[in-house]
This record gives sequence, structure tokens and C-alpha cells, in this order.
Amino acid sequence: LTQLGARLLRTTRTAPAYKLYALPGTTPPKPGLVRVTDGGAPIEVEVWDVPVAGYGHFVSTIPGPLGIGTIALEDGSSVQSFLCEAAAVQGARDVTACGGWRAYLKQAE
Repeated sequence: LTQLGARLLRTTRTAPAYKLYALPGTTPPKPGLVRVTDGGAPIEVEVWDVPVAGYGHFVSTIPGPLGIGTIALEDGSSVQSFLCEAAAVQGARDVTACGGWRAYLKQAE
């Protein structure tokens, strides 16, 4: 993101409507954020300002099963974010209880 001129605006949390998974067989390890109707929790996320000129290139480099969609934040606002296809988390480790990807990675060390 920084190579595209993006800058980190803030760290916040999603609305409590998401689950976070450690996607199996990915190198480097990748998170899968999925919106759920039951059992979700607030997940820590970073909000970045990405220049329009680099956004299309950035999105074109995202490998499936990840994609970009709109997520709800705990303050009621919404932003574009990584999301994961629900089918890809079948058999994946549910790491929602860690509260975020960085916390999961730290715990996994």
C-alpha cells in the first residue's frame, strides 16, 4: 500500500458482525474476514487512504478467495476492505477470539 502512496489513517474495529479465519495453505499466512449473521465479533482493522490512481492496480493484485467489499465499522461508518469468500473458510481455523490478525500472529509465535 505504501508503494502506491497510501497512508494509514487509523486503526479501528468492525461492527460485531464478522468472523476472522486463518486461511489454510497460504504463504505468507492470510486472514479471511467473513460477514456473519450469528456469532460475530468486533475485529481490529486498519483504515487506509489509497490514491484513486493506484486503487485499480491494487485491487487487480488481490488473489482469490480474497476480494474487496464494504464492511461496517463499530462507529456506524463503512469502508472498502478485504473480505473472503465464505466457501474458502470451510475447515479454516477460526481466530475471531483473537480480535484481529496482528493479535493472532503474535499469539501464534
